[in-house]
Amino acid sequence: MIEKLITGSARNPFLIGLMTLLLIAGGVLAMLRTPLDALPDLSDVQVIVYTEVPGQAPQVVEDQVTYPLTTAMLAVPGSHVVRGFSFFGASFVYVIFDDGTDIYWARSRVLEYLNAAAGRLPPNVTPQLGPDATGVGWVYQYVVLAKNRTLAELRTLQDWYLRYQLNAAPGVSEVASIGGFVQQYQVVVDPARLRAYGITLERIAQVIRSSNRDVGGRVVELAEAEYMVRGRGYLRGRADLEELVLTAAGGTPVRIRDVARVELGPDERRGMAELDGQGEVVSGIVVARHGANALQVIDGVKARIEELKAGLPEGVTIETVYDRSELIHRAIDTLTDTLVQESIIVALVCTLFLMHARSSLVVIVVLPLSVLFSFICMRALGINSNIMSLGGIAIAIGELIDAAVVMVENAHKRLEKRSDRADERQRVETILAACREVGPALFFSLLIIAVSFLPVFTLEAQEGRLFAPLAYTKTFAMLGGALLSVTLLPMLMVWLIRGRILPEDRNPLNRWLIAAYRPVIDLVLRWRWLTLVAAALVAAASWWPAARLGTEFMPTLDEGTLFYMPTGLPGMSVNQAGQILQKQNQILKSFPEVASVIGKAGRANTATDPAPIEMFETVINLKPRALWRPGMTTDQLIAEMDRAMQFPGIANSWTMPIRARIDMLSTGIRTPVGVKVFGSSLQEMERVAREIETVLRNVPGTTSAYAERLTGGLYLDIEPDRAQLARYGLTVGELMDTIAMALGGETLTTTVEGRNRFGVIVRYPRDARSDPQRIEREVLVPVMAEMGKPPAQVPLGQVARVALSSGPPVIRTENALLSAYIYVDIRDRDIGSYVRAAQQAVRENVQFAPGTYVTWSGQFEYLERAMDKLKLVVPLTLLSIFVLLYLSLRRGAETLIVMLSVPFSLVGGVWALWWLDYNLSVAVAVGFIALAGVAAETGVVMIVYIQNAWRDTVERLRAAGRAPTRDDLHAAVVHGAVERVRPKMMTVVTTIAALAPIMWSTGTGSEVMRRIAAPMVGGMVSSTLLTLVVIPAIYALVLQRRIAAMPATAVEARAS
Repeated sequence: MIEKLITGSARNPFLIGLMTLLLIAGGVLAMLRTPLDALPDLSDVQVIVYTEVPGQAPQVVEDQVTYPLTTAMLAVPGSHVVRGFSFFGASFVYVIFDDGTDIYWARSRVLEYLNAAAGRLPPNVTPQLGPDATGVGWVYQYVVLAKNRTLAELRTLQDWYLRYQLNAAPGVSEVASIGGFVQQYQVVVDPARLRAYGITLERIAQVIRSSNRDVGGRVVELAEAEYMVRGRGYLRGRADLEELVLTAAGGTPVRIRDVARVELGPDERRGMAELDGQGEVVSGIVVARHGANALQVIDGVKARIEELKAGLPEGVTIETVYDRSELIHRAIDTLTDTLVQESIIVALVCTLFLMHARSSLVVIVVLPLSVLFSFICMRALGINSNIMSLGGIAIAIGELIDAAVVMVENAHKRLEKRSDRADERQRVETILAACREVGPALFFSLLIIAVSFLPVFTLEAQEGRLFAPLAYTKTFAMLGGALLSVTLLPMLMVWLIRGRILPEDRNPLNRWLIAAYRPVIDLVLRWRWLTLVAAALVAAASWWPAARLGTEFMPTLDEGTLFYMPTGLPGMSVNQAGQILQKQNQILKSFPEVASVIGKAGRANTATDPAPIEMFETVINLKPRALWRPGMTTDQLIAEMDRAMQFPGIANSWTMPIRARIDMLSTGIRTPVGVKVFGSSLQEMERVAREIETVLRNVPGTTSAYAERLTGGLYLDIEPDRAQLARYGLTVGELMDTIAMALGGETLTTTVEGRNRFGVIVRYPRDARSDPQRIEREVLVPVMAEMGKPPAQVPLGQVARVALSSGPPVIRTENALLSAYIYVDIRDRDIGSYVRAAQQAVRENVQFAPGTYVTWSGQFEYLERAMDKLKLVVPLTLLSIFVLLYLSLRRGAETLIVMLSVPFSLVGGVWALWWLDYNLSVAVAVGFIALAGVAAETGVVMIVYIQNAWRDTVERLRAAGRAPTRDDLHAAVVHGAVERVRPKMMTVVTTIAALAPIMWSTGTGSEVMRRIAAPMVGGMVSSTLLTLVVIPAIYALVLQRRIAAMPATAVEARAS
């Protein structure tokens, strides 16, 4: 079938030419329209349920909101993890779904179960779905600056002008605000005047709620015109609030201004932002929608900001502080440069070996056409252009022209031997015969390379999402190369391979190769068993470097931006967090490699940011590498920063922005290694967590270990005295309402002032709630009045006890189980060996109470999952390769000989990793998987050439009337190996040369690509030695046994 396709393509140039033009047009169009991104979206499908519970402590939030919601979400179809976070005043429930789940289907199912759970929640508590964003949706951040404006004014501008306008940009899911002060009207009562006038907080709240209304009264007709009736009752500012009447005694009104002070002040806040150590700023975070093209989102936001600048008040500016598009462009530029370098190198190699410009052009044409074919397939499947998808094309460059190289070289060899060089018809038939001779085997070889990547497609979760684009694009490129090699290539060979063909022995490079290889193959065939023993010893020696390789999930991707995530002790005030944040940013900005620093403490106003006030997140934008100090690397810079950022009570953690978001979503752990403690008692869990923290700090390689404090939160408890409540005729609910309003500042209503909205709260003055004694004395609780007497009020201390205590600052759950996290940052050690040592240390030194247990998480969790999957799938893939080889070679012995190239290729790969000091990782595993198919291909080429030489020898001897001897076998093997060394070396050299630009690349994304290429380069070297030395020796032994075991006629029949 392949032979017919080759012949038909060569004889139908118009059809093949038309299909090629369509391929070019479609490929260029797909390439222009394929979205760009730095990385594939590695985050899980998530749906967030966010609930505001103003003023409520974490334990109350957990009991009344988070626990009912998490237990309900556990039953959602397709969900595999439900994480709950109970913070002060807010509940977050993250529902993580299985791979491949449609996010909008997931949101609809969560909404369905949320409606069913609503009846189990307290009144006036309304959960809502978070934005339809991914875990890495934070693509752009800006700050709003002005010297002549307050932070409160800038926050109002951000919330009510910029935020909504930017939210309308294409692909934007949400614009989250952080920093500055949200303004609200605060009615600060005077307890003495309340007592004097006999007015309660409930009365003030009732008046404010009922005095902020606009109503409609349908229409009236006046003078044959229709007028719409409206009642204008909205509060329009502080003056309106002050004039509200609370009561009128004897015709004298008592207004709010008589018993309270009304002011426009800051709302309570749980987050702040700081820039360059210069002070607090107002910032906005753009969250991209799930599936949106990040680059287009960022470009749309930037364009929208330029439009909005004209409407900003004088002196107000907007500055970018984080822009992922820079990373995207750097990553794409790195891979684009690598692809160009690879193409140029491959073209030079082909020209050097063939010494025929038109023949080299035939080979080189396959490269861009295969790339365009890949882009068409990428566009059809919705795969973005990113580091991994373009990397798949990059590592395939050297392999996809192997078929073209061998076919063109074979045509050259046959054209050298033809009798009539002037006969055009003979030239065409010679070329087609050369294509048909090696075409089927080469087609199967390319198919083997594609099949060898099957394990990558089986990877799950984060590692699957990372490498699936690479596997797809490499497979697409190989498929395109295979199709072009049996369709377009024969036609181009007929058109272009003409004129004077330089004989192989006239090419200096080829002469040198033959002269160097012939003595080696003669020696090998003379000492076959010794060669095999030496090869076995070389393979066994690779155990030494293999035993010294560490393990990691993935090398750190240099995003050009650092992410500093320290954590403080619980109970930290907002002001204290702001002071620490500013000092940290001042130190970081002092490093000469740093361009800008934007940090935040606490959480932004978004459901995608469940962070307590004691958690800091700082984005460190770095200058271009050319401006760094000589010899400075990213790891050295992090180490210097870590030494400079030693604050008492602060545990440091260093990573990259995208990496941190992915880790926090996937496992909840933001460091490379994490430990999760599960149990039923917070006190016992904290004891275990702190013991583990102490043990891990002594494990070599640990730079920081921090266990979350489960009972370090500071509480002011107000415990009702039920006997006293009964004496005064009060209920617990009435007491709680007074506490919520007097101390918590419950929002009563919202004023409408143009496009701005401000809440209104009533609360006691700060000095009346500054300590437990004053709270007991100053806060008044209304009691039932006797008949005919004015309402009475008693101090809070008469009906309740006020005391300070400790409790959980944050409560985390996973699948409804209480959990505590220990964050571990490591340096100068691989993850695999570190976790093994840490697990041993924990087993020996930590005692666990019944019902308490730990799991190891972070990147280690990904590594374990990926390795477990590969252990199952790789053997199945090797079996598939064996089957394809057998279908191609039709003999079991030849198939087993070719399969030997796979373990021998591992030898060079292992030594290359040891020499480069790379750890074993999923990226390295992908490199070895890609190597297996290429190594098998080189073995097939050698076997096919030796088979052809042996068949020709047998036919020649049969014509002479005698049976083949050992000397004939020796000559045939030498001829098949030595005389055809050029195509074998061309396939090897083009593959290695194409990988060289990846090996020396230093741009964004090169960290991953170098680890894929390293085992391929090292493995190709050892596999080539096997192909050139060991395979001829083994195959000669096999053929020798066949000669000895069969009569001459059988030998002839088998050879034919």
